[in-house]
Amino acid sequence: MWVICIIACSMMQVLITAGPTREHIDPVRYISNHSSGKMGIALADEFALRGWQVVLVKGPTSVLPKVHGIKVVDVESAAEMFEATSIYFQQSDVVIFAAAVADYTPKYPSNLKIKKKELEMTLELVKTIDIAGTLSKGKRNDQTVIGFALETDHELENAEQKLAKKNFDAVVLNSMQDAGAGFQYDTNRITIIDNTGKVIEYTLKAKAEVAKDIADYVLKRRG
Repeated sequence: MWVICIIACSMMQVLITAGPTREHIDPVRYISNHSSGKMGIALADEFALRGWQVVLVKGPTSVLPKVHGIKVVDVESAAEMFEATSIYFQQSDVVIFAAAVADYTPKYPSNLKIKKKELEMTLELVKTIDIAGTLSKGKRNDQTVIGFALETDHELENAEQKLAKKNFDAVVLNSMQDAGAGFQYDTNRITIIDNTGKVIEYTLKAKAEVAKDIADYVLKRRG
């Protein structure tokens, strides 16, 4: 009994966000993006296989974890993702922000379906909360917090700015210019940029293999 308790109590916890968010315009329409959640879910599977306690906060996607024992928290909007992520942030040893959160949400979502009347419609948007940036401000010294950056230009420069601005320990950079990388693909090509000045480039791989590379980096960093 005591041995089991010691093992359970010493288990490391990782919090991972994955997938898109949906920001509703009305009950039948929403703003979203092309994220499938495959990368974040592959990370959840990999850490679970390594014996970690995994909490996966997942936006709307049909992709599901393959490994049993992962705590899945399903959310829809950016506000819901922030609320769920906030619950588990402080108690997690490692946090990986892999979700593609909408940057804007309708200011006045309608409770009823908006009827088609005019040739044009103006939609007023407001910024969603910066989940990663807000929570990372309060990270503990013994936490490892990693973000993702999907870029279309000035990739390295933008990733380095994100690393500093959001108080991350490392950023996983994807480029939309790389064939076979980005949303929807089963493969990915990443570069890890961390706050010690390291830049580690990887070749194009299946996302399950990319998840292993990221997990290896995390474990090496944590000693």
